[in-house]
Amino acid sequence: METSNPTRVTVQAVIQAPIEKVWRYWTEPDHITKWNQASEDWHAPRAENDLRVGGKFLTRMEAKDGSFGFDFGGIYDEVKQHEKISYTMEDGRKVDTTFTAKGSDTEIVSTFDPESSNPIEMQQAGWQAILNSFKRYTEESQ
Repeated sequence: METSNPTRVTVQAVIQAPIEKVWRYWTEPDHITKWNQASEDWHAPRAENDLRVGGKFLTRMEAKDGSFGFDFGGIYDEVKQHEKISYTMEDGRKVDTTFTAKGSDTEIVSTFDPESSNPIEMQQAGWQAILNSFKRYTEESQ
């Protein structure tokens, strides 16, 4: 899919957890299903993750009331443990996520190609909300 706007969008957060824990919670399906939603009325009932170059991932995202759902998936282009994950979504858009240790904290920065159907601000807010959900889950879990 080609976008009419070549601008990439960035979201970021500093997680109060060591990079090893952040990486594990970001990549393991048992954890992905607990944080991958933009709001409390959504959930991710299923996740699959083959974390290697050429490997596929899929997360099922659904409204808790059953009114809507979709699969979010893609193929990994680059995987550097504790450093970077890049992938191509099923519609051809690219995503790059970096993980940087900052003492006992970890900074996550995700940059993605926006789609052309929704305003960029809306997409950025949605991706940031998911990242904020990850931050809460990771910081609150032992």
